[in-house]
Order: sequence, then structure tokens, then C-alpha cells
Amino acid sequence: MNDGVIMPPQDTAAGLNPVLPLGTGTHRTGKKTVVIGVMAFAIMNFTTVVSLRGLPAEAEYGLVSIFYFVFAAIVALIPVALIAAELAATFPQNGGIFRWVGEAFGPRWGFAAVYWQWQAWMLWLPTVLIFGSSAVAFIWWPQHFDSALAGNKLYTIAMLLVVFWATTLFTFRGMGASVRLSTLGGLFGTIIPGGILIALAALYVAMGKHIQMPLNTGFFPDFGNAGNMVLAASIFLFYAGMETQAVHVRNLKNPTRDYPLAILLATVLTVVIFVLGTLAVGVIIPHKDINLAQSLLTAYRQLWASIGLPWLGNVMAAMVAFGVLGQVSVVVAGPSVGLLSVAKAGYLPHVLQRTNSHGIPVAILLLQGVIGTALCLAFTVLPSVESTFEILGQLSNIMFLTMYLVMFVAAIRLRYTQPDKPRPFKIPGGNYGMWIVGVIGLLGSLIAGFLSFLPPRQIATGSPEIYIGLLLAGTLLEIAIPFVIFAFHKKGWKAPDSDFEPFDWQTEGRSAGQVSKGRPLVPGLAIAIPPVAVAK
Repeated sequence: MNDGVIMPPQDTAAGLNPVLPLGTGTHRTGKKTVVIGVMAFAIMNFTTVVSLRGLPAEAEYGLVSIFYFVFAAIVALIPVALIAAELAATFPQNGGIFRWVGEAFGPRWGFAAVYWQWQAWMLWLPTVLIFGSSAVAFIWWPQHFDSALAGNKLYTIAMLLVVFWATTLFTFRGMGASVRLSTLGGLFGTIIPGGILIALAALYVAMGKHIQMPLNTGFFPDFGNAGNMVLAASIFLFYAGMETQAVHVRNLKNPTRDYPLAILLATVLTVVIFVLGTLAVGVIIPHKDINLAQSLLTAYRQLWASIGLPWLGNVMAAMVAFGVLGQVSVVVAGPSVGLLSVAKAGYLPHVLQRTNSHGIPVAILLLQGVIGTALCLAFTVLPSVESTFEILGQLSNIMFLTMYLVMFVAAIRLRYTQPDKPRPFKIPGGNYGMWIVGVIGLLGSLIAGFLSFLPPRQIATGSPEIYIGLLLAGTLLEIAIPFVIFAFHKKGWKAPDSDFEPFDWQTEGRSAGQVSKGRPLVPGLAIAIPPVAVAK
């Protein structure tokens, strides 16, 4: 155990995918900077990523899921964490992804990146609410009633709207209230249930019970059948959020050594938990019966029933439902507070900058509520709750991947446009190291993005043409919206109390495409990443 102290950020909820406000930075107690140890930082990153909601999707693949989890960790989780750490250490001012991309390409692209991040979380919310509504249904008896209720569209829509708006109104009480709820939800709704799931599955196997998962499939997928690999692309969404903890890289005693070590520990622990949790579901649920929204809850019930305690499955459903409430609380609050910083910097109208006495952006939260309500209309188009769960999850995944693509390119570009900028943490290997990590992340994101547009073979999503058309239309709309908003933004939108500091290229009197201190761009980079027009 490292001698550093565990000091999780105030809006980090154990076991969730928390989103830090964009202005979050170094922790201080009085005048003393808090030092975070390697193990403590690894745990912080682990609890940021791990969630149980997606285990049934990967249980579809059985032993092959191990390959997908490891592959996604190498090409997504690790590159995102390393690049975000360098960017956060280099640019510790307020802004997060908006500042990082804005330093490389100007505020237009920075605004687009932070908008895509916000919308990715917004699209993710209905999927976790669908899962939560299934958990609530499984609290009651009898079993057939539970399953039928969980698959009912009207019930799911009603639960989604009630919980979403109740959580939104609860958030008006301030970030402190949301953090307390999300922390308790993470502990009792994710970490403890996750450990119980794995322990029960191990006991089930040790008792010699029938294992439903085929054990002769091998560990490698059929690369010639892209349709069978679609659900695996959702693993990239499981890993989303690791960049949120990068803002604390300066709190490490030796960032260059401690950060990669902490990320390695967090990655190994995350992969192990995901793999064991996925196999636990596959052990008890037959492949043909796996349902994305219900199978985790069915697995709990059947595992407890195997030792004569089926009623504890209902208790687990209640715990999981509470965990979902915590997830929704932190995701409703976090992105909105982060977007407020960008709004006050002058990129959103004054009406969206309004806050209450707790500093909560009421207007942005209400806008989120309207968007969340509109997403319920997806239930009227798609054939089932499960297909809605899938398409919204994939669209969220695509938005995250789009944001990550821009972040990777921005990180590479900044190595050349700001070569002398102090970097407390720097990806090893000089510019070659950055290119290797960046290209791996780019290729991984492109592969996952391509797969996300294909209809999965394992789920009935209705007409493939409608499925692909909805994803394409949704993606194009989401990509275009921030550029349209930015085109109409006005200098007068900047709030008098904005704490957003100017970009480095602004203080140096140059454009984002020019090199700091007059250094010429490397010719190869100029070809790979052409200049981008900067809107000031």
C-alpha cells in the first residue's frame, strides 16, 4: 500500500461512471496540497469505470468475451487514460475536454467535443434507466410477473420519466446531495452486488451445478462475421469515463511513474471484475435466454435459488435499483455543472447560465429533462424495450468515440504546436510514444464506431434499414448541432463571473494552428493534421 492518502474527488461516486465538473482540479486542504497514493488513485479510476449494467451484453459471447474485454482495454481504456492524463497535467485550468481540444483547434472544435461528451451521457441515461426499471420490476413476486412487467413499454416509459424527473428535481438541492446519493448507490448498488454475483457463481460451479455457457468456443471471435461482434463494441462504452480522473494527475507524488502504474492496476482490476461478472451471468443463463435489460437480475435470482434462498434475488434487485438511482444522480448533475463553465465563457446564451442558490444550472438541467423526455419516443419506433436499450446505448457509444477521436488528434497536434509547454506527466517515448498511443486509440475508436452502426445478430431490432437509418440520422444530427450553435454564439454571452481563463494561444497572440514561440510545424504533421480554421 502506498503511503499516500485516499482522497476521492467530491463528485466521484464509487462504482459509477461519475462525471467531474469541467472546472475540477487539484485538491487542497487549506494551503496543503493533498497527495494521492498509487493504490488510492487506482481505486479511484476503478470505481469510475465499473458498472454491472452491461454484463449480459457480453455474456452473449461466453468465453470470447475475455478477448473483447482485454482488446478494448488495450485500444481504448489505456490510450484514453494516458492521453487525458498528459492533457490534464499540461492544461490544469478550467475547461476539461473543451480546453484540451480548444488549445489544439480553437473553441469551435472544443465546444463540439464538450457537447458530444454531454450528449453521450444524455443518451446513456435512458439505457441505465431502462435497466433500473427492470430492477424495480424484479423486486416483486411472482417471477413471470416480474419479467413481463420489465418488458412492458408503457411501464418502462413511466418509470423512466418518473425517475429521471425526480432525480433532476433532487439535483436542484446541490452537488453535495447528489454526491451523497451516488456514493451510497455505488457502494450498495454496484460494488457489493458485484462481489456477491461473482462469489455466488463460484459457489454454483463448485457445487457441480450445470454450467449453461459453452466451454468449447475458444477465446477468439469469428472475425469474418461483423454482425456477431456488434455487442462487443459496447465494451468501449463500459470503459468510458476514465478521462474524468485525469484532472488529479498533479496530486500524485511522482506523476511520471505513479500514473502509468495506477492505470495499469486499475485496468487489470477492471478487466478482471468485468470478465468474472460476465462469466457469472453466462454460467447461469442459457445463451438463447439472455436479455440485455433483465438477465443480470435473473442471474441473481437463480444463483440464490441454487442454494435455497430465492427471495434474496429480490433483495439484490432492490440493491441494483438503488445503484441505478445513484448513477443517474451523478450523471444528471456532473455534465450540467461542467457545461455551465463553458456556457459562462460565452458559448451558450444567458438563459442557459442561470443557477439557483446552490450553484446548480437549473436551465441546463431542465433542457436535459426535455431531451430525456424526447428520447422516450424511441419506444414508439423500435419493436421492444431491449432494442431501444441497444440503439440508445450504441448511439451513446458513438458520441463518446467521436469525442475521443478528436481528443487523440488534439493531443498529437499539441506536441508540435506547444513543444515547450511544461508537461508534469508526459507519455513516455517522446513524440513517437504519443503517436503510438494516439494511433492505437484512433484505430480502436474507428473499429468500434464502425461496429456500432451494424445491427446485432443476437437482438431483434426490427428492420435493419430502420435501425441503421436511426443511428446514422442520430449521429449526423448530434455531430452537426454544436457547430450550428457555435455559429450563432455572441461575445456578449460571456458572463461577468466567468472563471474560464484564456487559451494559451490567445495570451500569446497567435492562432491555435500556429506553433508557440514561432517554431515551424513538422512537415509530416502538417500533412497528417491539416490546419483548422479558428473561430475567435
